[in-house]
Amino acid sequence: MKSLEVNFDGLVGPTHNYAGLSEGNVASLKSAHDRSNPKSAAKQGLAKMKALHDLGLTQGVLAPQERPDLYTLRRLGFKGKDAEVLAQAYKEAPNVLAACYSASSMWTANAATVSPSSDTCNKKVHFTPANLTNKFHRSLEPDTTGNILKAIFANDEYFEHHKHLNDSDHFGDEGAANHTRLCGDYADAGLEIFTFGRFAFNPDMPKPQKFAARQTIEASRAVARLHGLSDDKTVFVQQNPDVIDAGVFHNDVIAVGNQNVLFYHEQAFLNTGAFIEEVNQKLEHQELHFIQVPSNEVSVQDAVNTYLFNTQIVTLPDSSMVIIAPSHCENNLNVKTYLDRLITKNTPIKQVKYFDVNESMKNGGGPACLRLRVTLSEQELAAVNPACIMSDNLYRRLNTWVDSHYRDVIKPEDLQDPQLLIESRTALDELTDILNLGSVYKFQQV
Repeated sequence: MKSLEVNFDGLVGPTHNYAGLSEGNVASLKSAHDRSNPKSAAKQGLAKMKALHDLGLTQGVLAPQERPDLYTLRRLGFKGKDAEVLAQAYKEAPNVLAACYSASSMWTANAATVSPSSDTCNKKVHFTPANLTNKFHRSLEPDTTGNILKAIFANDEYFEHHKHLNDSDHFGDEGAANHTRLCGDYADAGLEIFTFGRFAFNPDMPKPQKFAARQTIEASRAVARLHGLSDDKTVFVQQNPDVIDAGVFHNDVIAVGNQNVLFYHEQAFLNTGAFIEEVNQKLEHQELHFIQVPSNEVSVQDAVNTYLFNTQIVTLPDSSMVIIAPSHCENNLNVKTYLDRLITKNTPIKQVKYFDVNESMKNGGGPACLRLRVTLSEQELAAVNPACIMSDNLYRRLNTWVDSHYRDVIKPEDLQDPQLLIESRTALDELTDILNLGSVYKFQQV
């Protein structure tokens, strides 16, 4: 039976702002406290979704989180009516307030890890939301992420949902940003690659790290167990600590894969030779394309600044592959020269298409951050909530929704404005009707 990969992109939420909350994320820190443009950000994301739909791909939509998270603020001791909670938090703990306003759920590569039915022991598609314990503002997401995924993939004949891993640094899990899958056809049994930054109990690192690695091997192994993945369908590889220090906070900033292609920087992994050998052994009957980018052509700094590897590689209906890249790649001479040369080589990648996702890039996420990859058979796709699949009509409707509810500009001081809370909840309430999600947010359940 035919299978395909569906990219479910995250809608940028109405409170999109730059607070510089993510230590280790170079772009996020550079943009801290700048004015943000929520309406522009949402429209940039929608334009990318529509473009992939127009290329003949099946494209999905994931709803944002409820923000600000007043429930967390009250749990942390801020009291009174909504406006009073916001005012007190802004005065006494502005960083906490900013975290509770974060729209970082737009980067749905961190939403969950997904294993297709062709890989799992019970032949269902498995979902495990990431716990994102490394950053406070992202640790607020897993429960709502689980609600949204269950509302989209609601048929238990085909889909199995797991609770996120224990809220502990020992099981720090960052989702699909540290997970990729290699295969022949999407319907084939594949090889799932889990990249980790460290061992929780045994910090076996060559040197102390400037920035803490977010993904632990313990988390990666736990997700593989939950999903029923056998040893011959998994590889666990350690990320190079040097590139973590250089701003590679997730593996998808330094490597990306699609079907039989692995596109990676030569400094991406700690023991590259052994890793490639294991992949070849476990996919011995598959023709693989390992595209290693050397440092003398593209430096780690250029890769981080342009998000060369945080691009999407997608397979078009004619079976050729195209790289979906941010315009930053086009504007960097070294990266553009490399990509121009890449598409002339004997690999499945034949095109590069550039997109303006600057609002996301400024906050630390490129095209690949914006999407969660879900491989589905035709039967499984038919069981997905159809209201969440991109179409010309949904694109128009979501643009109208953004125009109606999003601000053009959010300044840091706007986070104390109770009207922004009202605007956000009004928008999300309407969105759940558009996407037929039901009551996935806490404010809808009170």
